[in-house]
Amino acid sequence: MIIRYRRLSLAIALVSAAASGQAVAGAFQLQEQSVSGQGTSWAGRSSNVQDGSIVFGNPAGMSFLDRAQVTAGTHYIDASSDISNDSGTQPALTPGGVAVVGTQGSSDGDMIPHKAVPFGYYVQPINDRWSFGLGVYAPFGLVTDYSDDFKGRYFGNYSDLEIITAQPTLSYRFNDKFAIGFGVTYNHIKGELESKSPNPLNPTAAGDGTVNVKGDDDAWGYNIGMIYRPVESTTLGLTYRSKVEYHLTGDVDASNVFGGVGAGGPVFLNADGDASLDITLPETIDFSVTHQLDDRWTVMAGATYIRWSRFDQLVVDNDLGLDINEQQDYRDTWQYAAGLAYQLNPAWTLRGGIAYDQSPVKDAHRSPRVPTADRTLVSIGAGWTPIPDLTIDAAYSYIWEDRADVDLQDENGNSYQAEYDNSLNLFGVQATYRF
Repeated sequence: MIIRYRRLSLAIALVSAAASGQAVAGAFQLQEQSVSGQGTSWAGRSSNVQDGSIVFGNPAGMSFLDRAQVTAGTHYIDASSDISNDSGTQPALTPGGVAVVGTQGSSDGDMIPHKAVPFGYYVQPINDRWSFGLGVYAPFGLVTDYSDDFKGRYFGNYSDLEIITAQPTLSYRFNDKFAIGFGVTYNHIKGELESKSPNPLNPTAAGDGTVNVKGDDDAWGYNIGMIYRPVESTTLGLTYRSKVEYHLTGDVDASNVFGGVGAGGPVFLNADGDASLDITLPETIDFSVTHQLDDRWTVMAGATYIRWSRFDQLVVDNDLGLDINEQQDYRDTWQYAAGLAYQLNPAWTLRGGIAYDQSPVKDAHRSPRVPTADRTLVSIGAGWTPIPDLTIDAAYSYIWEDRADVDLQDENGNSYQAEYDNSLNLFGVQATYRF
């Protein structure tokens, strides 16, 4: 009964547990690696060479920076989720046998903590053709923290995922029109999941058990980029970010998890053990174009392909004897963006953009851990250069999603249905110093 009542998966904790509205891209992918890019909703990410953040956007772009520079900043995430029409069921033991009763609890939609996502880059020209760069950023991440009596707590109660990437990079410029770049990525992943387990003898939040999972790993990947300028006013960029394969190892901790009724009475599991999981985060291909219309106006557009379909089936090995085989069935997605910049005067640049991101989560597999749907974002931003050596950028984005319906049930009588309306305010500030 432990297995039937508690289908807990490290895969959910570290892969599929995406906060609605937490990330700016689909599922738990983050785009918060550049504030100057945020101002145009990241349109032209691989073709618009503005500052050191091009280390992430397109490593080839470093060749078109004329001086050494440091770019650093942070994004501040203010997300919310409005949950409505929610209900659930759970098993209860009665004199007549096992019955299914309604799950009592809250409809806590303010479960996403405010979060800062920092980044930093350094670019150093070596000579007229070679440049070196180093970037530190977060490509994926999430935090969700529901209340302990959340109605969907048996399908997910707490999730925390962090991935930090360090990327040393080289670029080579063949001529004034064409350059290539290559970066190696060192990635550290860690995550934590907590879920509640129902107690049929006491079908309330007070009678729940708790299962907590933690895991981490280090892995390597790479980025390749190309930039081509057919004419001085137009820049084409193409960037490939490789998949990253992880073998996570961690701990499973079960507390007061109901395991049935034996000859001596109720049996509860209180134990911990080891767990492991092999996962692969998807590769992406980004193509964009930047075109300078005149001395003041610049337009840009881009499209990004993410191979989320790698998330089909996830198998977790653990010491507690749980046979866990999670069907994810993610689908490949696209992101589209368009933006423009206006050079008001030598000191000020104004920006704006719009983007649309597809969600990789199919309706049949949407859960309170991934209550995400297709999303739209609009952005405004500005760059201020008071002196030639310093630029300060600021940006604001508003993101909203289509309504996301959750309808889950399992063979034990647990179910959860709800409608999620998710939105996000994203603030960003960065500084670039050239020397």
